[in-house]
Amino acid sequence: MIMPRAADQLLLPANPWFIAFTLIVALMADMVPMGRLAAMPDVLAVVLVFWGVHQPRRIGVLWAFIFGLLIDVHDGALLGQHALAYSGLSFGAISLHRRLPWFSLGAQSIQVLPLFIGAHVLALVVRMAVGGMWPGWGVLLAPVFEAALWPVASVLLLAPQRRAPDRDAHRPL
Repeated sequence: MIMPRAADQLLLPANPWFIAFTLIVALMADMVPMGRLAAMPDVLAVVLVFWGVHQPRRIGVLWAFIFGLLIDVHDGALLGQHALAYSGLSFGAISLHRRLPWFSLGAQSIQVLPLFIGAHVLALVVRMAVGGMWPGWGVLLAPVFEAALWPVASVLLLAPQRRAPDRDAHRPL
């Protein structure tokens, strides 16, 4: 049987506290007041997609909706704008969760790029429908930056699962 690349090394189960910690850190990273640039990547969206792909039973559409509402309240955006975009993003990530681990990290980045584009387009359509301002053409770069963050997020967020459960010099796993 041909195994996916993610199965080159056995992974430990993901700790729910680590998942919650990474989501809260990503939420705080999005809440850091660095000014609103249209091309700024959404770190929370990347982490939500990552956990939606790797742990679809723990992080689903409901959590994406809740985090979207928190971002809407923080940004003073239309209530539900980010919640709708994150929910669609999470649904797309869950639908890719069986196929995506078979690819290399670079190919995974290309596969998740349409998800990020769709989420930004959805949020932009909702924003423009209620009379919001056009954020500028820099908004086209944000999904590209988010897709570029995918390999970094994959390496960092899977690192705690890659360690051996019992360190032993005679066991290669």
